[in-house]
Amino acid sequence: MKIGAHVSPTGPLAEAAARNAEAVQVFLSNPQSWKAPIPRDDAEELKASDIDFYVHAPYLMNLASPNNRVRIPSRKTLAQTVAAAEAIGALGVIVHGGSVGADEDLSVGFERWRKALESFEIAVPILVENTAGSGNSVMQDISHYGPLWDAIGDLNVGVCLDTCHTWAAGQDMEKAVSLITGLTGGISLIHANDSRDESGSNRDRHANFGQGQIPEDLVPNIIREAGVTAIVETPNDDDGQAADIAWLREQI
Repeated sequence: MKIGAHVSPTGPLAEAAARNAEAVQVFLSNPQSWKAPIPRDDAEELKASDIDFYVHAPYLMNLASPNNRVRIPSRKTLAQTVAAAEAIGALGVIVHGGSVGADEDLSVGFERWRKALESFEIAVPILVENTAGSGNSVMQDISHYGPLWDAIGDLNVGVCLDTCHTWAAGQDMEKAVSLITGLTGGISLIHANDSRDESGSNRDRHANFGQGQIPEDLVPNIIREAGVTAIVETPNDDDGQAADIAWLREQI
């Protein structure tokens, strides 16, 4: 169970060393842009390092969107991101579940995910992340991993469970790992974050451990039960991520 952090894509190995991180997550392009990732001069160095790399896909992607002007660019951007992730030896590409139209059934979103993933070669596992939002969000309810896996489970996919999102969505964190494992066969990555807001708030605001609302035993228990790498996406003011990584190691 390696512990790491989301860091700047500029000098990620140095960022990892500064946090005593065994794994890192990076963006390979602007998270608010459709622009393709630029090939990295240090790709071979990153691939050869002892640090495990994960790539987060851009935020504006929505593979479940009813809008072709969002859904089609999302597919293209994901394909480009996967290719760039393969070039640095990344172990997974994390993608948010997205949302369907306000008047649409969620099942349409699962079908759109299938079409998206069939449109390119999945050279690096796609790790679907649960979200904090409500309403028409495809992955706000972690039980939705069941029907989503019915649609895409035979492809190169995995689960990224975000603890802040799980808490904010009002889900049962004590049963989350066993529920998702029963639906998908396991969890591939944990996003280990405290939450600034109360359970069920539907607000995605991460906090450093000990400064949020999640009881302190829940996140370490989730990591221990899942038995996989955890990435903190917490604030790094005053070396907050290094402190979070050290605290998680001590707890686990």
